[in-house]
Amino acid sequence: MSFHPVFEAHPWEAVKASIYAKTSADVARALAAPRRTLEDFKALISPAAAPFLEQMAQLSHQLTRRRFGNTMQLYAPLYLSNECQNICTYCGFSLDNKIARRTLSSVEILAEAAVLTGWGYGHVLLVTGEANQTVGVDYLANALRTLRPHFAHLAMEVQPLDEADYARLILEGLHTVLVYQETYHQDDYKKHHPKGKKSNFHYRLDTPDRLGRAGIHKMGLGVLIGLEDWRTDCFYTALHLDYLERMYWQTRYSLSFPRLRPAEGLLQPKVAMSDRELVQLICAYRLLNEEVELSLSTRETPAFRDQVIRLGITSISAGSKTNPGGYAVAPESLEQFEISDERSPAEVAAMLRRQGYEPVWKDWDAALT
Repeated sequence: MSFHPVFEAHPWEAVKASIYAKTSADVARALAAPRRTLEDFKALISPAAAPFLEQMAQLSHQLTRRRFGNTMQLYAPLYLSNECQNICTYCGFSLDNKIARRTLSSVEILAEAAVLTGWGYGHVLLVTGEANQTVGVDYLANALRTLRPHFAHLAMEVQPLDEADYARLILEGLHTVLVYQETYHQDDYKKHHPKGKKSNFHYRLDTPDRLGRAGIHKMGLGVLIGLEDWRTDCFYTALHLDYLERMYWQTRYSLSFPRLRPAEGLLQPKVAMSDRELVQLICAYRLLNEEVELSLSTRETPAFRDQVIRLGITSISAGSKTNPGGYAVAPESLEQFEISDERSPAEVAAMLRRQGYEPVWKDWDAALT
């Protein structure tokens, strides 16, 4: 069993047409429903929902506070390597981008970790390019062993792996894996990933199934907003989440919604998403699913993040560096993408407290499981 048959049963153009055909009456019914369906979600992300944004925001805030209280998870990415064997049109680490490549040693990883733990972090997201021979499973296992004594929660955003590889890394302390499809539009996916293992659309599409079978504690989904029509892409994310929650019910889930940001010499977004539309999407996800965690990165501006955290967000990054060694070892190396919110973790935590939230630096503890 995999998501593939479910995906094939929902042709892109038919899904897109269905979303854009939704009416204000459909939106009103979705808002009044005690439990919302994927059809309701289509209405909530449709253009017809724009006049209902204030009502959606208030309801999203209420549902989030009821389920998650006044807590906000803080996390930081730790970039281990910018080496990559893929060509991706939107990424600063792309193989055809002539940049200095760097992969951190165990000593350098610990130097980076010391900065993050000094800031208070107990939750770290390990990030690499996709270069299996350089930053393959052995390298990742060593990184996890190196960091496990220093962090309560180890997450990872790296190349998709086989089920057995995930099972091995879980034994090394891996708790969470983020794997973004980038876009569910197969033809455009090929345009943006012309070379490398990442060009295999279906292998990437089946990655969450491999994670579920391996018994991962939590997985994160999402698309890169700007590659294709965001409404259609995000419906497929919701469809994928719905399938995974039914198949792998013991796993927790999170969603992210990164908007395409400038990177070294790369493309501009095909489809621009306004701030109001991103708010609409965040609220629509919360109204569809009261349990899913929603994460917002430093791609977004301080002003936007300060406002939107009250509308459904449950975790945010702070103080992020998107280059290997960016915290201590090599601060000037090339970033994967530009960040917008450059405030320190302490400044972001202070902002959260002013808004009545409790910053949570440690997601959970292995002693509890």
